[in-house]
Amino acid sequence: MLELSKVSKLFNPGTSDEKIALVNIDLKLNPGDFITVIGSNGAGKSTLMNIISGVMTPDAGEVKIDGQPIQHLSEHTRSRWVGRVFQDPMAGTAPRMTIEENLAMAFSRGKRRGLGFGVTVGKRSFFHQQLQRLGIGLENRLRAKVGFLSGGERQALSLLMATFTKPQILLLDEHTAALDPARAELITRLTEEIVREMKLTTLMVTHNMEQAIRLGNRLIMMDKGRIILDVNEERKQDLTIAELLGEFEKISGGKLADDRVVLG
Repeated sequence: MLELSKVSKLFNPGTSDEKIALVNIDLKLNPGDFITVIGSNGAGKSTLMNIISGVMTPDAGEVKIDGQPIQHLSEHTRSRWVGRVFQDPMAGTAPRMTIEENLAMAFSRGKRRGLGFGVTVGKRSFFHQQLQRLGIGLENRLRAKVGFLSGGERQALSLLMATFTKPQILLLDEHTAALDPARAELITRLTEEIVREMKLTTLMVTHNMEQAIRLGNRLIMMDKGRIILDVNEERKQDLTIAELLGEFEKISGGKLADDRVVLG
């Protein structure tokens, strides 16, 4: 479903600020894969997500979705195949618009848009049904401005919007990191349910090692722009945080530089 071949990215080439972000990344996601991605700051996780979503263009290599090269397509064009939820609950939604207006925009993603009403009676009924799945009462607040929602409520809405049209690829970019533990657990549970029910091919970046091990059927670890570890489902079932840290130290020759990864 998603394939990256020899993908590289270099920032500020030829200057004193030159930084290698990605180095010859090879990664293949089969349909229905749920892969968690872990690594310290600067490992290349966010750059990887930006390359896939179209925010950035790779310096070299190829990105394919369902066998079709997409590395030169715009972020807007890719949005018909790629859904993304960001770390910041304020991102991914329009705060001055209502819940139903935000959902209408998400519903129209990748489709031709005419001059008709964005929110019809039929759509409002559909939105109500979809919001009920979240179990947090947003179905009764369709005309509330999104800017007045809590961080957890906005993130739940962002997750629903990103998966509305059943994207071929779902990108979750530390989407629980900015939430308190209770809200983070709610969004994690909703994520598991939606990914499982819709059989979405998913790539999730997280700093939480326990979460990275518990969720999904594969785990990859990144360091200095490279994928240094790829753990399959069978091995992942019995993996511990201590073992994962040990693998990192053995492969990289050093300890994780980011305490948030260890403490997660």
